[in-house]
Amino acid sequence: MTARWDSVTVDGDAMRCYAAIPAGEGPWPAVVVIQHAGGVDGFIQEMAGRFAAAGYVAIAPDLYHRQDPESGEDPLTRMGRLRDGEIVRDVNAAIDHAGRMGEVAAGRIGIAGFCMGGRVSYLMATHVPSLRAAVVFYGGNIMAPWGEGPAPFDRTESIVCPLLGLFGEQDTNPSPADVAKLDAELTRLGKQHEFHTYAGVGHAFMNAARPGYRQDVAEDAWGECLGWLQQHLS
Repeated sequence: MTARWDSVTVDGDAMRCYAAIPAGEGPWPAVVVIQHAGGVDGFIQEMAGRFAAAGYVAIAPDLYHRQDPESGEDPLTRMGRLRDGEIVRDVNAAIDHAGRMGEVAAGRIGIAGFCMGGRVSYLMATHVPSLRAAVVFYGGNIMAPWGEGPAPFDRTESIVCPLLGLFGEQDTNPSPADVAKLDAELTRLGKQHEFHTYAGVGHAFMNAARPGYRQDVAEDAWGECLGWLQQHLS
């Protein structure tokens, strides 16, 4: 695997994207990896590397690129400044960038996100019909808009790609009631999806640096994610 930082232009400004490329000869399918509240930090870079080791080009756009990286503000404050319209433009720029990369197989791009990135994965599934698969790792706030416009939940009818959701039973955002509401709406609209809820765990169960980490659950959820991508993207 090789890793690098690419730069793309969004709204006239540069946005960094962490890129992890599988070893060997491509082209490979690609996964746009969406950050959690901590940004494109060590955890997201690690996950991008794991996607690359599994045979996917991983592209992780820095959704905080409009903010001062030296501000010292906590992640939740930075996350609170994000707006859906800007997020959609940023992730679309990352998707377009992936589509232009020689390492990426044409038309084989999916998306996966963690925490707030899970919300963004759901949001982008409602905006980009060319996505081949979406994976939502414990994405909260799907029922709430960030800024003007409808919430991702209210755009569910626009989802085209198969969507996988991975949740913790003890999570509060999304709560089990939120997950049930999402499942019911996707089912009502006939959207191809599959949800897994893990007993005895809460939020951020994939992140070994967080107290909610559970190795057994993380390994099972990762297997479900790769199986989903293999089925719909590879």
